[in-house]
Amino acid sequence: MKTAVIVPTYNSPDALEVVLRGYSLQDDQEFEVIVADDGSTEDTKTLLDRLRGQMPFSMTHVWQEDKGFRLAAVRNRAVAATQADYIIFTDGDCIPSRRFVSAHKQLAEQGYFLAANRILMSQRLSEEILRNRSSLSSWGWAEWCVARARQDIDKLLPLVVLPDGAFRKWSPHRWQGLKTCNLSLWREDLLRINGLDESYEGWGLDDSDLVVRLFHAGIKHKSARFAAPVFHLWHRESDRSSYHKNQERFSKVLQARAIRAMVGLDQYVIR
Repeated sequence: MKTAVIVPTYNSPDALEVVLRGYSLQDDQEFEVIVADDGSTEDTKTLLDRLRGQMPFSMTHVWQEDKGFRLAAVRNRAVAATQADYIIFTDGDCIPSRRFVSAHKQLAEQGYFLAANRILMSQRLSEEILRNRSSLSSWGWAEWCVARARQDIDKLLPLVVLPDGAFRKWSPHRWQGLKTCNLSLWREDLLRINGLDESYEGWGLDDSDLVVRLFHAGIKHKSARFAAPVFHLWHRESDRSSYHKNQERFSKVLQARAIRAMVGLDQYVIR
């Protein structure tokens, strides 16, 4: 199963480096990384040129002009840049756990998409990791318990690893709380719904829209919690001024039965 991990970024080369080094330490290296760049300056390209020879996976840089927050658009462009059978979406501020890729691949199942959760890190711990370019892959329960006691992480439970089982399909139509910082699906299913909808402006709900349209297309949710967490670096919140407008649009999607994105993957050459 050819797999691609899509990592979006915008002018955060320090965070991107730590995230990519997390992927270099995965227990399964059979994947490619597509860096989906929403208009960063040359600093990001310089970083990727330096890291490319150090990474055990192939890495492609997809860049679009900076015209404001256009995450859905650059993710679609990244999908168009790969022929992988299976797509894993994440964020450029989310460090993967060591089994992140292998867990998504092992739990993948036709007719389902996967979604898992994230562990939020404190500002203090995030700044320490960025400053020292530290790895979390070698941390054991002792280190994580200390981090929780110091309130450097918001929870421990996602670190528990459970095998595949019927419990993973207990909420096949749940969309609440599912985010594209930790979501994977078959490329053919993504093509069927025309990818992410770029008509959402600014931050918010384009990932919920994606999930609901997958439901409309007959694709169900399978949980990858307790298998594939990511560690979310602290940062200031994005501008959320477009949220209410996006919420109005998403409410219509919930009530309708539309499957395909209004502005989506069919803009790009993907076949």
